[in-house]
Amino acid sequence: MPEGHTIHRLAHEYATRFSGTALRVTSPQGKFSDAAALLDGTELTATEAHGKHLFLRFRDADWVHIHLGLFGKVGFGDAPAPPPADTVRLRLAHDTAYVDLRGPTTCALITDAEKDAVHARLGPDPLREDADPGVAYRKISRSRTSVAALLMDQTVVAGVGNVYRAEVLFRHGIDPYRAGRDITPAEWDALWADLVELMRQGVRNNRIDTVRPEHTPEAMGRPPRVDDHGGEVYVYRRANQPCLVCGDGIRTAGLAARNLFWCPGCQRT
Repeated sequence: MPEGHTIHRLAHEYATRFSGTALRVTSPQGKFSDAAALLDGTELTATEAHGKHLFLRFRDADWVHIHLGLFGKVGFGDAPAPPPADTVRLRLAHDTAYVDLRGPTTCALITDAEKDAVHARLGPDPLREDADPGVAYRKISRSRTSVAALLMDQTVVAGVGNVYRAEVLFRHGIDPYRAGRDITPAEWDALWADLVELMRQGVRNNRIDTVRPEHTPEAMGRPPRVDDHGGEVYVYRRANQPCLVCGDGIRTAGLAARNLFWCPGCQRT
């Protein structure tokens, strides 16, 4: 499932390519046909991301709510658009570009009130200017649940996925099994600030890189990491490999239906 930086990049690309122009809106698959017919010929007026949720506004208050889930894909292209595959849930097109949405968990036409309800159930997003990390900490500081599970809970922090949670906990030497209530305010402030910077970097570079300068392949004389998420990391998907810092073997275990990765040597507190 894409992490939050990817959704913010999509919001920006939708806006760059399609804002302010009348669009051809279709649903070749048919599952969004009625809504597409209502939007066809209207302008895209705003785009927004909150965590893993993408919102496209048409006219003044018609919002398309998109959540890609595990299988959703977005593909942009230049005109002329090819004939759409019958798996395309939503296509936007004009004279110079098109974009196809396939396989999302959610693609729905919603009102302002319904959009507000989505925001209300989500935690603060490190990539949003209106994010209040104190809202997340109040939940974390009262919880006996592990901090690793809390970071993946989108009602606590929106946009953090498996890579960012594993990496930020490593970077701060925090045992992923520590209870949320044992995370100090200073530790949370440091974790949040690091998430903001790492995720902004992810938006800029379209990949997740979390290693510090002294641990890059160039600095350490090691080969670059090859992985489909496309970045240099400390622990994510490095089970049984030596830690780049202490040399201990990276461990993995299931937690909250996802694979957790951590270094027992570096993450003792």
